[in-house]
Amino acid sequence: MQTSTAPLATACPRPRLRRFADDAGLGVIVCSWAAVLITLIQGRPEYLYNQMVYSNSIGLIALAIIDAARLWLFPHPLAGRGRAPAYALLLVLTAPVAHYLGCQFGGWVVGDGPTPLAGYPNPRQFNMILFTLCGLACISLLILNRERVERIELERGEARARADAIERQALQAQLRLMQAQIEPHMLFNTLANLQGLIAIDPERASVMLDQLIAFLRATLSVSRAETTTLAQEFAAAEAYLGLMGVRMGERLRYRCVLPEALRAARLPTMLLQPLVENAIIHGLEPHVDGGEILVEAARDSGRLLVTVSDTGLGLRGLDLRAGGARGGGVGLATTRERLRALYGAAARLDLAPGQAKGAVARLSLPLESA
Repeated sequence: MQTSTAPLATACPRPRLRRFADDAGLGVIVCSWAAVLITLIQGRPEYLYNQMVYSNSIGLIALAIIDAARLWLFPHPLAGRGRAPAYALLLVLTAPVAHYLGCQFGGWVVGDGPTPLAGYPNPRQFNMILFTLCGLACISLLILNRERVERIELERGEARARADAIERQALQAQLRLMQAQIEPHMLFNTLANLQGLIAIDPERASVMLDQLIAFLRATLSVSRAETTTLAQEFAAAEAYLGLMGVRMGERLRYRCVLPEALRAARLPTMLLQPLVENAIIHGLEPHVDGGEILVEAARDSGRLLVTVSDTGLGLRGLDLRAGGARGGGVGLATTRERLRALYGAAARLDLAPGQAKGAVARLSLPLESA
């Protein structure tokens, strides 16, 4: 299977304006803390508001310049080593420009008047420019580190998606293998019965062959699909029961009850047939008087319940044929494996004694509509 690796440019899917808004929010937090720090150092708490205005004006203007260059010119400065010096140079050039423009805007807001360009910067302003540069470096490191973490998470998500795709392909191969185990199991039993019937009753063998053709027509059209509808599963089950009815005669009686609302419900292909076959082989066929099979579907709290009940030998017959392990022939074991592989803990197959006699196989899985 071919796998593709996404380029680095796809690691930051957020729109540029959204990224700038996130960066601005982080900048406001850092600039506000810087204003509090300067106020404490100066020991003049009455100027906290003015300092807040100046710090945020300088910081947001600087952030606008840096982000404009970073997001439009080189959106991933850490992608190559050659970009780090360019980014550092951008910070150095931005600090005095942002400081001057921020002082102009802040002075206009608080009413201190404009900052004259002549003699700029004086020693005090030069110190504040250095402080601005340190603040920009801190903000930039926080932003770049956040995007690095985001990029790592996205790349990890892409790796998980590729792993999930591989796992799904392996799962489908496993399900096809399990399904391939079910189909020959049923056909070999049927052909063996047909061979024995030809020798003693050719006329019934001919009818049985016709029923086998009808069964294959009902199943082969969907047997290679991954999922089918409940209506198609019931049609295949009825065809199989009709086939067994030719061989067992009056010893077999059956009913299939499918509500109209559940006909389009989807489920894995060939999931119902092993349950019906199990009821025949382990329940009714070894029973002298035969019995009845009831196949019915119901809906319960968003789940699909399919029940196959018989009036045969019950779980005792299953225990003897499964070497003491309750509920196990090849068909039931494979059905459980298919459910576990496809649904995990969300689906289950339970076997229980019938109310009067026989056994009940109950299939529970999430209800999915076509």
